[in-house]
Amino acid sequence: MAVAVMAKLIRLDKYLVEMNKGSRTQIKDAAKKGRIQVNGVPEKKTERKIDPETDEVTFDSQPVSYRAMEYIMLYKPQGVISATEDKRHKTVIDLLSGENRSDLFPVGRLDIDTEGLLLLTNDGDLTHRLLAPGKHVDKVYFARIEGKLPETAVEQMAAGLTLTDGTPVMPGKLEILKQWNDETCTKASETFQDATAADRPEGAEILLTIQEGKFHQVKRMFEALGCKVVFLKRLSMGNLVLDPELETGAYRPLTEGELTNLRIMTGMED
Repeated sequence: MAVAVMAKLIRLDKYLVEMNKGSRTQIKDAAKKGRIQVNGVPEKKTERKIDPETDEVTFDSQPVSYRAMEYIMLYKPQGVISATEDKRHKTVIDLLSGENRSDLFPVGRLDIDTEGLLLLTNDGDLTHRLLAPGKHVDKVYFARIEGKLPETAVEQMAAGLTLTDGTPVMPGKLEILKQWNDETCTKASETFQDATAADRPEGAEILLTIQEGKFHQVKRMFEALGCKVVFLKRLSMGNLVLDPELETGAYRPLTEGELTNLRIMTGMED
């Protein structure tokens, strides 16, 4: 879905952010260094307004062409990496059929063995707002773990864990859906039938809500509790929820309602 969200006149810095050329601070710094030109003339005032359809903007001598914003919900499968290109692995962009989609990029990342919700877009401003630490965007994961959760696991998550390498993480909300021991561990989840049941004496199925996205964070958080994540799926990001009708590897455009809700949540609209 191509969405025309750009006004006739727009601030230069806002335009370049939306075209994924960096944050406003980075754009301002680039302008000071003479890296931005408008109609062939270096422009240092990034607050000036331009007409994207008639003004010629270059960044580091490369033309910056206006393109309509696109927003795609993808059910990322395991075995695919959250990148735009890779020489060894299939990427999430490779899952998109049809024309060249080189202008799209994933909002954040999921590990290669993690599945679930991933937003693909070419809207740099929305991406920055969703990923900025200060925005505190909730991300909800379903996980199946092996090992015995401490009785204080919920409280430890709520207080903020320290990972095994000494890295502190922000508080998270842990909800234990199911636990089992050696007598019940062979029962697979009815909701997530594609995930195998745990084969160790003890384990659990949980929901975890966090606002950060450190490297392998969910896995490392449970490692700090003495457990191992054997299946991980992202269910939502902010108010964007994975469509239950999407099959693994499938995708669809965001609805107008979903996009509006994201823009309101991130402060792009009132």
